[in-house]
Amino acid sequence: MPAKKAAEAQETAAGKTAVEKVAEKPPVTTTAARKGVAKKAVAKKPAAAEVPAGKPESRTALVRRARRINRELAEVYPYAHPELDFENPFQLVIATVLSAQTTDLRVNQTTPALFAEYPTPEDLAAADPERVEEILRPTGFFRAKTRSVIGLSKALVEEFGGEVPGRLEDLVKLPGVGRKTAFVVLGNAFGRPGITVDTHFQRLVRRWRWTEETEPDKIEAAVGALFPKNEWTMLSHHVIFHGRRICHARKPACGACPIAPLCPAYGEGETDPEKAKKLLKYEKGGFPGQRLNPPQSYLDAGGRPAPPLGAG
Repeated sequence: MPAKKAAEAQETAAGKTAVEKVAEKPPVTTTAARKGVAKKAVAKKPAAAEVPAGKPESRTALVRRARRINRELAEVYPYAHPELDFENPFQLVIATVLSAQTTDLRVNQTTPALFAEYPTPEDLAAADPERVEEILRPTGFFRAKTRSVIGLSKALVEEFGGEVPGRLEDLVKLPGVGRKTAFVVLGNAFGRPGITVDTHFQRLVRRWRWTEETEPDKIEAAVGALFPKNEWTMLSHHVIFHGRRICHARKPACGACPIAPLCPAYGEGETDPEKAKKLLKYEKGGFPGQRLNPPQSYLDAGGRPAPPLGAG
């Protein structure tokens, strides 16, 4: 008790450390919490030493912290999923190519018309480019994207019998398909583990000091080495969900972050819990998500589907 009193006497006028603020006043309600299960990272009062400042982190400590972050995010986002609407591998690969330089929401609002008119690779391969451009215009860079999706469809028909291949080395040969797109397709259409290194993933893993690499393939290798291979796909979803909802690029909602005690970058964004709450996006902020037809688990957790193109 004397040691505790001495520590309390040294506290600043704020009265609490940044980590204690997050721990005592959790602004994010998880599915588990709504069922009466206290979330560990929020319910307990973590020691500030969980992320040592200015002290090199051992490889073992890094692996443990990285895996704990993933476990915590799995509790926060038990409904994490790919945020592109798709019904088969062909739709997913096309939607992923179209998602470059735009939002998944915009793609989801656009692809229903595309797939209604061109439901198969054979149909899209034979499409009138001007008509496809007209449909894809809302996604931006529509001429280049039209060339990619028509070229991709022709390659599927001519080289793979109209079927999307399930191997990385085959996918990356398709027009407009890189490793990121390939791993999205492999992980979500074929159930084969892969890490999707998009802009959100790159930003967060560097903030968390999982790696200092800047090139996507090197980030993929470095982060993949921290986790069992069978966790790679869901890890990607957890990280990307968190980046879109809480750990934003310009103004992270640090005061609303359930993994703040594990984050070396805590304080880069808004730390006041009430102000941070106002920065939350999508279902965490009470707003629609990006999918028109999201998984039932997302809806059950309070998520709201996105509006169709032109609505509202």
